[in-house]
Amino acid sequence: MMTTREFSLAMMAVMSFSGVALAQDALPSGKLAVELNELAPSEKGCKLTFLATNGFEQSLDKASFEFVLFDEKGLVERMAVLDFRDLPAGKMKVRQFDLPGTKCEAVKSMLINDAPVCTGQGIDKSACMTGLSAGSKASVELKG
Repeated sequence: MMTTREFSLAMMAVMSFSGVALAQDALPSGKLAVELNELAPSEKGCKLTFLATNGFEQSLDKASFEFVLFDEKGLVERMAVLDFRDLPAGKMKVRQFDLPGTKCEAVKSMLINDAPVCTGQGIDKSACMTGLSAGSKASVELKG
């Protein structure tokens, strides 16, 4: 018979493994998911935090996206190309970018307008846009 401590350790192990399985099941197969996770003021301006999930079977050697930031009137506040670097197949990566001179409170929505760079062995250069799934957990909407 198990002691209470042994039972607790066994339950923690089961929950840890099931959490890993759930996280892997959540990977969007055949998709490249880009989620705006947070916007936070920084010393330079506004820091954007993204969670990128490569659901492709192949790794991306380099991926960059052209973002358009809109203000409260729906006017373009700025455009910026952000380099997400490498994105391994089946993995999630957190990427942060500091946008100097941008006030977070001025950004009301964002659009991924293009993917000027999308490279990897066996990857079509249009895959980053055709397979794109965009979303946001922040107060700012992200469209793709």
